[in-house]
Amino acid sequence: MKITVIGGGPGGLYFSILVKKANPKAQIDVYERNKADDSFGFGVVFSDETLSEFLSRDPKSYELIRGSFAYWDDLDVARDGEVVRITGNGFCGCSRKTLLQLLQQRCTEEGVNLHFEANVDDLSQFKDSDYIVACDGINSFIREQFAADFGTKTILQQNKFVWLGSTKPLDAFTYFFRSTPYGTFVAHTYQYQEGMSTWIFECTPETWEKAGFETTNEADTIQKLSEIFKEELDGHGLISNKSHWRQFPTITNEKWHKDNIVLLGDAKATAHYSIGSGTKLAMECAIALADSVIAFGTDKQKAFEHYEKLRRNRVEQIQHAANVSLDWFENMERHMQHDFMQFAFGVMTRAKKVTFENLALRDQSFTEKVLTEFNSANGNFKFGTPAAFTPFSLRGMQLKNRIVMAPMGQYSAESGLVSDWHLVHYGARATGGVGLIITEMTAISKTGRITLGCAGIWSDKQVVAWKQITDFIHKNSKSKIGIQLGHSGRKGSVNVPSVGSNIPLENKGWELISASPIPFKENMPVPKEMDSADMHKIVAEFVNATVNADEAGFDMVELQAHHGFLLASFLSPLTNHRKDEFGGSIENRLKFPLEVFRSMREVFNPDKPMSVRISASDWAENGISPEEVITIANAFKDAGADIINVSTGNTVSHQKPQVGRMWQTPFSDLVRNSAGIPTLTTGFIQDIDQINTILLNGRADLVALGKPLLLDPYFVRNAQAYEQFQPDDIPNQYHLGVSHLFPLRQSERKEKEGMKKALKPESHKK
Repeated sequence: MKITVIGGGPGGLYFSILVKKANPKAQIDVYERNKADDSFGFGVVFSDETLSEFLSRDPKSYELIRGSFAYWDDLDVARDGEVVRITGNGFCGCSRKTLLQLLQQRCTEEGVNLHFEANVDDLSQFKDSDYIVACDGINSFIREQFAADFGTKTILQQNKFVWLGSTKPLDAFTYFFRSTPYGTFVAHTYQYQEGMSTWIFECTPETWEKAGFETTNEADTIQKLSEIFKEELDGHGLISNKSHWRQFPTITNEKWHKDNIVLLGDAKATAHYSIGSGTKLAMECAIALADSVIAFGTDKQKAFEHYEKLRRNRVEQIQHAANVSLDWFENMERHMQHDFMQFAFGVMTRAKKVTFENLALRDQSFTEKVLTEFNSANGNFKFGTPAAFTPFSLRGMQLKNRIVMAPMGQYSAESGLVSDWHLVHYGARATGGVGLIITEMTAISKTGRITLGCAGIWSDKQVVAWKQITDFIHKNSKSKIGIQLGHSGRKGSVNVPSVGSNIPLENKGWELISASPIPFKENMPVPKEMDSADMHKIVAEFVNATVNADEAGFDMVELQAHHGFLLASFLSPLTNHRKDEFGGSIENRLKFPLEVFRSMREVFNPDKPMSVRISASDWAENGISPEEVITIANAFKDAGADIINVSTGNTVSHQKPQVGRMWQTPFSDLVRNSAGIPTLTTGFIQDIDQINTILLNGRADLVALGKPLLLDPYFVRNAQAYEQFQPDDIPNQYHLGVSHLFPLRQSERKEKEGMKKALKPESHKK
């Protein structure tokens, strides 16, 4: 077997070592355009988990690397002189140059042929190779030559960064944040060998320009950064190595192979440095590629399929986490306003993989500080109270806890009338301890329904039916209940979901209206573009429904302005193509929804709060922008909204949402910490640990659950038992259950924590 490796970085070298060990007869040639002792950058980072993999694959490489690395267990977050240390992290740093030399040594020992100062610009010379491994870096010549075949996409990220070194010793991986008149700077720093540390400086483009940096002026860069971080550097200088300011390119490839060519390392996929080393990712992929080639020999198709099967999902997960992490740093200006412990906790949990419980297992003293600060800042003097079970107030409405039941259509009403089903549905979640219930979207008129099974509140009979539910909840629980009022717009007059998604009614349908005459889907009717008469009628119907909601005993009203329904169709540029005063700029697109909201606020009880639910992203090209979302939030805030319920998507049928755990929290973060208004978040939030994490890192004030509450109306009671939090609102009829549930959940938690500790990678500290 003949293998040609283009690029002599860590990934290509490690792949060559592993394959040559397994198949000594294989001819493996590595071609590197630089000299053997050239290296750009300073240090690389590995976790205990990765080191364990190295140990199992090639103990000789492991021992060489381990003998040269600087190990740390601690991570510091520092902001303008304040510092907190978080222990139990388990990472090591190693000089990139040393790492390359050690891997080159191992290649030579195993019989791999190394060719330096060998620039490859013509692959035809290797046509007899069974495999050509393209690991020629972030600017891969091979990848770019066949970009269409690989399906290469490169997105240049916003922030500016520069990679420097220093002689400053560091005993922990440290994030140094500095406030300046120009904006915020952060230095990602770690020691990689005695007397040497890596310093990656990062800032927004606006901050970079205000500070007067120049892309390639290394001397000026060092002078300015040395002054900004003079306290952190403590008299030590900064060292450059072709250290030019750059923007990070996120690279993806739909296919990782073409003919006998396969991509590896940064040529294949990049992951932002804020979640770890690209070298780590490259070497882990090198292991998978080596396994695949060893298993299938010269059967390239099977080898490549196996390679992608082993790594595709993992790489995409890492890239997703990296994108979430880099988003945090791109928006670090808005996080700097947080109290220090909340800020530090936000740094640690920014990628959503690390949670409050994860950190408590590593360093309980840190999470205790975070929780103490949160409780103190929120006026809760019972320290140690889990964040989810702290009270929260909006106007005169006092919530016992911060867990909310999200609106979920039941499609079980008849002529808009709720029934015993709804009484049991909402009543069970109330006695189950939910802090706030928000009803399913409730139509303001017969033609405002989505389906024939939707609830309504346009008639006196409907008010009476709803009042039975609110009375039961107020009498038998301490939960509060709000109602979401809305109009379906262009998404109405369809069958209930059990029949199918967005299937128009053949009989008993009604005319649809919207901001513009654009159907939601091809099979759906074209809605009428609303005129002034339609607008006056809709305002009146929302006002009537609001008066009815107050009479029915609801504690809060939420205005539906999300997911492409009637009012949302005015807000998105994808659904509003109007040429009059209600179309065009975001200020114009806001006019009608704001008119509706102000009219509702005028007639609703002033002691009761109002919420607005918005879509903060359309997940489609040319959709609503983050700047427009902030404008929308500020406009509703100024009009009297007390909280924004931040959702995303469902504006257009061709959306492409990026779904994952807690996937909508960054949008809640955007609204809460830019517009300065409380927010409610939702979306794939599944357990109490995630809820606590979201609240503690300042991304939302309330957390709504949908599907988790459908089959578990006692989610909150189970969570309270898990946290060993003793509530005072368990109905007397159910009190005997405490003696069973609380010890059971405590035992299960201890067992789970024990398993997590047992599965933690072994420390590789020398």
